[in-house]
Amino acid sequence: MSSISLQSLSKQYNQEKRTLDNISLSIKDKEFLVLLGPSGCGKSTLLRMIAGIEDISEGQVFIGDTCVNEVEPKDREVAMVFQNYALYPHMTVFENMAYGLKIKKVKRAEREKRIQAAAEILQIGHLLKRSPSQLSGGQKQRVAIGRAIVKEPKVFLMDEPLSNLDAKLRNEMRIEIKKLHERLDSTFIYVTHDQVEAVTLGDRIAIMADGRFRQIGTPLEIIECPADMYVASFIGSPPINYLDAALVNHGGEVYADIDGWLVESDLQAAVAEYHPFVIAGIRPEHCFVTDDESEGLEMEVVFTEIIGTEVLLHMTYKSLSFIVKESFNGTYAKGQRLRIGVQPNKVHLFDRRTEKNVRSFP
Repeated sequence: MSSISLQSLSKQYNQEKRTLDNISLSIKDKEFLVLLGPSGCGKSTLLRMIAGIEDISEGQVFIGDTCVNEVEPKDREVAMVFQNYALYPHMTVFENMAYGLKIKKVKRAEREKRIQAAAEILQIGHLLKRSPSQLSGGQKQRVAIGRAIVKEPKVFLMDEPLSNLDAKLRNEMRIEIKKLHERLDSTFIYVTHDQVEAVTLGDRIAIMADGRFRQIGTPLEIIECPADMYVASFIGSPPINYLDAALVNHGGEVYADIDGWLVESDLQAAVAEYHPFVIAGIRPEHCFVTDDESEGLEMEVVFTEIIGTEVLLHMTYKSLSFIVKESFNGTYAKGQRLRIGVQPNKVHLFDRRTEKNVRSFP
């Protein structure tokens, strides 16, 4: 079993502030979990604590049924892939991949078998005799992953492994890592600040801030029902728009009133009574340009950003910035005034005081 249980984990370097504060999480066997958050939120520290290369201030880490707090990193049956490839420059690719196995005194025939198998999976068999200086960034990352595969660990830990690659290679390697997880059928924990990587790769995403989890769920759960404004802002590109609103009850139906524009919601009447003043979160992809004078709000185009077959309309509404994502038709110009509507039941509503999603009523 390669399930992982984190029980009330904390990490404190000094008396001022905890880097990690009472973290608890269960990771299922063979799950791909992504730890997502900005720099300094504690995600890499948490990964290193699981690996055993960072001391635990409080709490316990279980791999399977075994508490590994006092177990040496080499005995935890985990393998770690870092942002820095950390390849030995004086060794060939084969020797780099074999080094950890030699330290563990794995027999030569078994070492060669594992390396050939990993090389086939990663399509680097033709690189085994080369030195790291002869490899591209993508090839070096494959070697670093191969070095982890040959250890045959229960758990793969990946810390920002694609950060040093260009955009094209990152896209390619994301696909390869997803295929690798499916092929190896192992547990993966992946650290990133890139929400595209998180949504693409993760079975579940744990969003972190200030040493705590803000929301844990599937990519769809987090996108469709963010726990609070922090999560809503962190997930989604281009970022979510925010406008002040009030919840009103009309004949038993709850609407978000945004300056007289009534936007449909599927909330219960009791929610409107408990949260009368809210902030409406509207994603750019849920907006549209309309000619209906009774629909939406009138906004002014500041500039346009063409992305393939789509255009981002950067607009202002009462000095507030607002982004609309539309199919490109080449007709929008700076200073143009457009009426913007939103798809039914696609507005996220957050309590103005707590910034939490009102769906967590009360």
